[in-house]
Amino acid sequence: MSLPRIVPLVLAGGAGTRLWPVSRDAMPKQFLPLVGERSTYQQALVRVSSAALFAPPIVMTSDPFRFFARRQAEELGIDATVVLEPMRRDSGPAIAAGAAWARQRDPDAIVLALAADHVILDTDLFEDACRAGRDAAAAGHIVTFGIRPSAPKTSYGYVRRGEPLAIKGLSRVAEFVEKPDAATAVRYVAQDFLWNSGNFLFRADALLSELGRFEPAMAKAVEDAVAAADIDSDLGFVRLEAKAFARAPQKSIDYAVMEKTAHAAIVEGRFRWSDIGSWDAVLEVAPRDEKGNAASGPVLAVDAKGCVVHAEGRLTAVLGVEDLIVVTTPDAVLVLPRARAEEVKALVAEIQRQGRAEAKEHRRIYRPWGYYESVDAGDRFQVKRIVVAPGGKLSLQKHHHRAEHWVVVRGTAEVTIGDKVQMVHENESIYIPIGSVHRLANPGRIGLELIEVQTGSYLGEDDIIRFDDVYRRS
Repeated sequence: MSLPRIVPLVLAGGAGTRLWPVSRDAMPKQFLPLVGERSTYQQALVRVSSAALFAPPIVMTSDPFRFFARRQAEELGIDATVVLEPMRRDSGPAIAAGAAWARQRDPDAIVLALAADHVILDTDLFEDACRAGRDAAAAGHIVTFGIRPSAPKTSYGYVRRGEPLAIKGLSRVAEFVEKPDAATAVRYVAQDFLWNSGNFLFRADALLSELGRFEPAMAKAVEDAVAAADIDSDLGFVRLEAKAFARAPQKSIDYAVMEKTAHAAIVEGRFRWSDIGSWDAVLEVAPRDEKGNAASGPVLAVDAKGCVVHAEGRLTAVLGVEDLIVVTTPDAVLVLPRARAEEVKALVAEIQRQGRAEAKEHRRIYRPWGYYESVDAGDRFQVKRIVVAPGGKLSLQKHHHRAEHWVVVRGTAEVTIGDKVQMVHENESIYIPIGSVHRLANPGRIGLELIEVQTGSYLGEDDIIRFDDVYRRS
């Protein structure tokens, strides 16, 4: 009897503050191209796109990121089911909800829980590990992927292998251990422990059964949230029922199940892997020059060694330095020694304490229809660049305190002002008076780009009265 295809469950709801200033709450690392041209989320989707081995994926994310998850999957031609968590409850409830949804579609579903913000190279070796793990999962084991350490890292958990299983390459898990101190990490590596990658393969009913044994409150909350989930007939998202999901304890799948179950097994993944948890981790998977520098964007490194340099939009040059992390974005610059990469999270906490918007938001603000970014601002005026994706449509709205001038620089805009609808083409402009009910849309097949000049006594984003919104924002 042939085994069913594996159902990928891509977890894409995290934040990733240790990769600030690129990763922020408003646009976290999984949707950004940190290594390569595609986001790590897109890389994860491509990794599980072999129709012979994998079924169409389920994506777990939250409401603010639903359109990113949908759009980035569609760019790859992948039809993903996007399931929305009402609030963050860590990996335990997220994986359980995805497993419950997969079981509704197929009672015998075998699920691969895969973090969207990890980088895995060597796709053929990854698929080999999935095939071996599928055999063990079908027999009732809950399989974790272990990675042979390249160094005694203190930022990863470890796994000790027990007795071998009958399935080649699989062993029982003898012990899960938390992130160690430096001396303990050296001992773990010497004793042939593996890193715990945090990716799991299991039969959906087996995982849910163990969850019911060890965390019955979580299992019941997730079961109720899935049973009462709302399937958006227009936009196609699956929304877990909020009150039920809120009852689920906030706990990782490691604490909830993996460290307690007698059915844990491990397959060694021989592929290159990194959770990209910090800027220092980029060096493990990114291409490097002859001096060991990893650079992305417009970067010039002269007489530099062992540096990570990431630049967005502006030339970033380093000279005569070693083992530094240098990150530049349009509104923030980060410089620190590589050895202190784990401390970025504390730095972001201090930026938040000072009440600075850069802690959570980028200058470029993403919306379901595209994005806008501030170009200039002063007393009673603001200039923005607005990009609307093909088919995108802003809400029907008005402003009490500002007028707007739009100049189209690319594509064609469909502009509604009151009862009048007109097309505004490249190199043309239009004026939106204060108080006018208006809407901007892109009816074309290419991106619409325009420059907006706002003038008025108050230019805050909260001066928007929405009358209709195709994306169902309040």
